[in-house]
This record gives sequence, C-alpha cells and structure tokens, in this order.
Amino acid sequence: MSSAQDPFYIVREEIQGSIGKLQTTFHRWEQVSSNTGEYVHITKELLTSCESIEWQVDELEKTISVASRDPAYYGLDEVELSRRRNWTGSARNQIGTVKRAVEKGKSNPAMARHQDNGTSRTNYYSSQDNDDYIASESDRQLLLMRQQDDELDELSASVQRIGGVGLTIHEELSGQERILNNLSLEMETTSNRLDFVQKRVAMVMKKAGIKGQIMLILFLVVLFIILFVLVFLT
Repeated sequence: MSSAQDPFYIVREEIQGSIGKLQTTFHRWEQVSSNTGEYVHITKELLTSCESIEWQVDELEKTISVASRDPAYYGLDEVELSRRRNWTGSARNQIGTVKRAVEKGKSNPAMARHQDNGTSRTNYYSSQDNDDYIASESDRQLLLMRQQDDELDELSASVQRIGGVGLTIHEELSGQERILNNLSLEMETTSNRLDFVQKRVAMVMKKAGIKGQIMLILFLVVLFIILFVLVFLT
C-alpha cells in the first residue's frame, strides 16, 4: 500500500496540521499580557487543542499496536513500525511542551518582559478616552471569538475524518476475517470429502481383483477430475 493510500499517513497529515496551528497559537499566546481577556481565551483554546490532539495521537498509537501483532498481514516491517512509533513520540513531545508551558504560565524572564509591556499598554490605554478603549476591546474580543470558532470547526472536521478512517479500517478487517472463515470452512468440507473417498477406495481395493483394481483406478481418475473441476473451477 502506498503512502498516499495508507490510513496512517492520512491521519498523520491531519495531526501534523493541527500541531502547526497549535504552535502558531502558542507563539501568539507568548506575546499577550497575562492581565487581559485575550490571554484567558487563548489559554483555554490551547489547552483544549492539546487534549484533542493528544486523543488523536492515542488513537494512532492504538492502530500501530494492532499492526505490530502481525506486520506482514498489513504489509509492514519493523523498520516502518519503528518509524511510525518515533513520529507519534515526537508529536506527543511537541504537544507536551506546549501544554506544560501554558499550564505553568509566564514564569521565565522573556515572559516577564511581555507582562511588563502589557502593563505599559494598560497604563497607556487608561489615559485614553474610556469609551474608545471599551469599543476597541469589544471589537477585538469578537474577532478572537470568530477565530476560535473557525479553528474549533476545523478541529471538529479533522476528528470526524479520523473517525471515518478508523471505521473504514475496522470494516476492512471484519470483511477479511469473514473471507478467511469461509475459506477455512470450505477447506474443511473438502478435506472431509476426500477422507470419505479414500476410505471407500481402500475397502473396494481389498475386495476387487487385478482387473477390478484397474477399472477402479480408471474410475478414480475420472472421479478425481470431476472433483477437481467442482472444487477449484466452480
């Protein structure tokens, strides 16, 4: 199966795109003062995105675990499985780095400088006309809410696509299992028929003479051809 058709790579692209958006939002969060409403909204958005992407990575790791039980059945080898495990581990580390930084808050010197800048901006705005400031903040909050709604819609669509891929994989595995069960049943039935014929032949061979055995051999050849046609060509 090519990379373009492999469900793993389809899901991986979805997750990688989500991680890219997460990191972009995180960089924006680093530039925002902690005493603003925007900071609170972005913090919630980051934590929600981290949880959602972590769930997607968990589901992807489950498929890798299933494939590792019988790699040859899925057309994989240990090198490919190792490559996939390394990628999910790297993705989990990227998400964990963002999540820990957000949960910890602005504790390093660079973040402290951003907070000082935020305080300066607050002092600046407080010296302006109150009505203009409130209107500006209201417009900005509305814009942020629209951006968050768009990002959540994209995240929801991504989760739905991943669920659809997982369902497709499940249906394919179930179908292959049914085919194998039917094949096993047919083989068992054929084996029972051959055992019965062999027993009957043995009994007849004991009772028949030389001519009878020759006739019996010819009969068995014809019977074998008929059985071969019935079993393998129909």
